[in-house]
Amino acid sequence: MAEHIPAVKSGGRPAKHSRHEIVNAMAYIVRTGAAWRLLPNDFPPWQTVYGYFRAWRDNGSWQYVNDQLRDEIRLLVGRSPEPSAAIIDSQSVKVD
Repeated sequence: MAEHIPAVKSGGRPAKHSRHEIVNAMAYIVRTGAAWRLLPNDFPPWQTVYGYFRAWRDNGSWQYVNDQLRDEIRLLVGRSPEPSAAIIDSQSVKVD
């Protein structure tokens, strides 16, 4: 997965935390459902992690990573990289 994470920008201040630490912190948030501000001190500051999350969300990096990983997994199991069908399910609930 490391090859899918956006590269460090040139110039500016040197990064205090590795991309690996940042992604691990994001995975912790996803796995536990914790609030950003409750990120344990073992990880980089929550503001740093959230800043990277927002930047990568806004520039399309997360969509790119999702697409690449989906394609790789589908190829590993002998399927075409792009799905050929989709299942859409909807349910209506009446609210008074």
